[in-house]
Amino acid sequence: MKGRLIALDHVQGAEAAALMVDGRLEDLLIDSDRPRPGAIYRGIARRPMKGQGGMFLDTPDGAVFLRRVKGLSPGQPVLVQVSGHPEPGKALPVTDKLLFKSRYAIVTPRAPGLNVSRSIKDDAARDALLELAHHEMGGGGDTGLILRSSCAGAEPAAIAEDIRAMADLATAVLADADGTRAEKLVEGDGPHALAWREWTDPAQVETQAGAFADHGILDQLDALRDPGVPLPGSAWMSIEPTRALVAVDVNTGGETAPAAGLKANMAAARDLPRQLRLRGLGGQITLDLAPMPKKERRGFETALRAAFRADMVETALAGWTPLGHYELQRKRDRVPLTEVLS
Repeated sequence: MKGRLIALDHVQGAEAAALMVDGRLEDLLIDSDRPRPGAIYRGIARRPMKGQGGMFLDTPDGAVFLRRVKGLSPGQPVLVQVSGHPEPGKALPVTDKLLFKSRYAIVTPRAPGLNVSRSIKDDAARDALLELAHHEMGGGGDTGLILRSSCAGAEPAAIAEDIRAMADLATAVLADADGTRAEKLVEGDGPHALAWREWTDPAQVETQAGAFADHGILDQLDALRDPGVPLPGSAWMSIEPTRALVAVDVNTGGETAPAAGLKANMAAARDLPRQLRLRGLGGQITLDLAPMPKKERRGFETALRAAFRADMVETALAGWTPLGHYELQRKRDRVPLTEVLS
């Protein structure tokens, strides 16, 4: 099928959403029983962990870790938001910089200012959006607003409704900050809500039961169970998570031409963000690339940077190791696919 398709369905009883582009799976969201990123708690501070530069807090879903000590004392209630998924054996990471995010608007308590996404270049459109932001937020006080790139071409009434909904939610949560017990105040968005929020380009939307099977998504999910990923020609890469890191091995296969290594590495760079998204992998990632001349490294880095620029998951390109490997650090904002599918 040509074009963009968003399928909202369930997999093994869990809510799931898939984004297809020209018949290829581009993004995948599957719910799990873990706390969702974006959930907001009123946590109760324990003692500071000075050696770790943070503090553990009690929540209804267990202990969480806030990377902050200054200004906190044991027993103090603190509003925190789940910022990702933890490394194995570690506490859930949270932040006290709350974001109330929807399709068009992000409301930012304690971070004042009205801003429009830089990707909206048209001056008239920016001025109209800022006028709308001023109208809906008023003085704003200590609360800021970011209008997202999805506002481009959207109906002003829909944007205004989104701003009001997030501002009202922020006000309600902040008013509930001083309770004496740990409590979950806001649930994080599930896959269907995230698909509506983040996949904003025009697309056909399928919501009927069995949509994943009807559009071949289940077959592509089965392929993701294999660490091997075919690349153009006979090249391939293997993506294998270990306890310490995710190892990516790029191979030329049967090709022996002088440029075979560079071709395989460039193809791997272009497809790597998609593969990591679909597999739900994050943390430290080490690339063992196919042999190529050192003079080609800059071109490879350019291709890799361009590929990750379009990816919604925050990824830092750390650079080359003395052994010639390339390292990345990627936010853990998804549960690994192998843990949500049996």
